[in-house]
Amino acid sequence: MRLLIVSGLSGSGKTVALHTLEDAGYFCVDNLPLPLLPELIAQVRQGPYDPDQDRHLAVGVDVRSGLQALQGFGRLLRELRGDGLQVEVLFLHSSSDVLLRRYHLTRRRHPLARDGLPLMEAIEREREWLGHVAGEADLTVDTSRLSMHELARTLRERIGGPGGDELSVLFQSFGFKHGAPMDSDFVFDVRCLPNPYYEPELAPLTGRDPEVIGYLEGHTEVGTMFDSIHGLLTQWVPRFHDGHRSYLTVSVGCTGGRHRSVYLVERLAGAWNGREHVTVSTRHRELGKS
Repeated sequence: MRLLIVSGLSGSGKTVALHTLEDAGYFCVDNLPLPLLPELIAQVRQGPYDPDQDRHLAVGVDVRSGLQALQGFGRLLRELRGDGLQVEVLFLHSSSDVLLRRYHLTRRRHPLARDGLPLMEAIEREREWLGHVAGEADLTVDTSRLSMHELARTLRERIGGPGGDELSVLFQSFGFKHGAPMDSDFVFDVRCLPNPYYEPELAPLTGRDPEVIGYLEGHTEVGTMFDSIHGLLTQWVPRFHDGHRSYLTVSVGCTGGRHRSVYLVERLAGAWNGREHVTVSTRHRELGKS
């Protein structure tokens, strides 16, 4: 049986995540108090559910479980895994200013905004409480810059349908001037490489365009950087898979996130695509499309 625990900050996209997983074939339950999780698992294992669904369960857990229950989250995970379950944790988060804007747009009440507690303080308190869950996450997704459709697509690419012994590797490019992504396992800074942006005819293009590719491949240090990153990943990524990790995010950043990082992400994804037990996806954050 596969259990995916979906958690994260209120307003970060948990409802979208659960709807996406339901469409992918998971039996989904939202807002479940943590102490009831073992009982739910027992019921799903024994109950008269579809045989293809009763082995794949997604459960939404949030701050309403209470601080005491959240503090015991790590212990609960160990107990579930010791019982033979394949358990993974998906954690969604966003920047505080984005969450504020979303709450103002929807006019919904934050679950901790009671007794006159200001919204920003409620968000920060929730972030602190859910730290016990975030620290156990197998896959963390920053939804600050994602629409609900982009989040759904990201989850379909990373998680897909139930089951599988695959390591999902996401290669993503970004621009440091827009902030480094918070959901990375590896971050590589390639701002030391020659920058096509300073070539007037190349500036409007991206790292996917042949002219930019030719420019970058004309500099030996670009190939050396690729070899260094690829070599490090070749050495260490299999260890993540051997350690029963299901998700890995590799981020490559340049200044604007449109040329050098895009080129290297495409080249890395091409080098890793087709490897046994590895599924590869790409995201170019500053290009606004996957």
